[in-house]
Amino acid sequence: MKNVSKYFFHVDLDAFYASVEQADNPEYRGKPVIIGALPGHRGVVAACSYEARKFGVHSAMPISHAYRLCPGGIYLPVRMHRYQELSGRVMDILKNYTPALRQISIDEASMDMSGTARLFGPPEEAAAGIKRKIREETGLTLSIGIAPNRYLAKLASEKDKPDGLYEIKTGEEESFIETLELKDIWGLGQKMRERLTELNILTVQDLKKFPERMLRDMVGKAAGSYLYRVVRGIDPGIYNDSPKSRSMSSEITFEQDSRDTEGMKNMLLDISHQLMFRIMQHEYRAKTVELKIRYEDFSTISGRKTVRHYINSAEEIYALALELLEARRDSSRAVRLIGLGVSSLEEGEEPAQKELFQDGYDRKKMVEEAVFRMQKQGSAVVKASLLKQKNEKKKPFERN
Repeated sequence: MKNVSKYFFHVDLDAFYASVEQADNPEYRGKPVIIGALPGHRGVVAACSYEARKFGVHSAMPISHAYRLCPGGIYLPVRMHRYQELSGRVMDILKNYTPALRQISIDEASMDMSGTARLFGPPEEAAAGIKRKIREETGLTLSIGIAPNRYLAKLASEKDKPDGLYEIKTGEEESFIETLELKDIWGLGQKMRERLTELNILTVQDLKKFPERMLRDMVGKAAGSYLYRVVRGIDPGIYNDSPKSRSMSSEITFEQDSRDTEGMKNMLLDISHQLMFRIMQHEYRAKTVELKIRYEDFSTISGRKTVRHYINSAEEIYALALELLEARRDSSRAVRLIGLGVSSLEEGEEPAQKELFQDGYDRKKMVEEAVFRMQKQGSAVVKASLLKQKNEKKKPFERN
């Protein structure tokens, strides 16, 4: 039997939140759109358009800083219900191409496309078909990277953004990596680049001169092993191929290593609502929340908390996440990545044992389920806790 070539797609919706707003509001197209807190309020940028990035705006930046950089931008609150709706439609389309789909976050997915060429054609043709299908059905653009492993596919998806399609063929792994600058290596943050500069390591070729043992001595065990593998085009294991149990998770890599606790809390709140929406969408139940933190030196810690009852709301996921963050985070170290998940998911058909007295999370669950039902029917409803703007006007904040 002939061996099937392994290849993966990494799908990344371009500037997703902002692109949704521009698709829904054509007058925003071509303009700097910034999603998150509104100017004059505490909070951070959740996402921004490519036009806003030209001003230096990026996700997790304090909104006050973003406004100083781009006072003429269009500032909008998060419409999580709408982003979740379109994300779900995109993921449903992707499921038609492979059963081996791994949703990484609300706007990213990794697809094992090995063995699908007879159905969808060679990789580039299949990817072009996916891009065309999603544009036709949602109005959104996305970038797809194709490669023999998941890590390289992630790098390839960044190559020609926005609306990109780039393939790294088997045998081209190292030659592709050698075309990149160190800043283009995913996972390699500013602090680590500064450390490498101190060591007079300025290029990928410089890094490849060092054996793994020496790199581990120079920059730390985790970072040394990571760098040794990625500059040779070897997947360092960014996504586990053997999940221990049915789970859902999402993670965010900061554009700059961060010590901003409030920014991290905002990101965890965002992810909590993503996860609860997906739990209700698939009619699952969960009792365990897991937190993942990757520091600037690539060392990664995780923690989990299991409760006796089924988790009832996004607010409860968020509260558990904050407990884990408080217990696990080393505030003296900058954070590169933060992730949140729910695990040991169960099907939700069987009736759960009811508690004798309702608590606040039970009431929140009833509200969220009502919101979810309305969203499925097309109503535009969004929770105030996510917006953190209880009485804000619905029109965008835009300087005249």
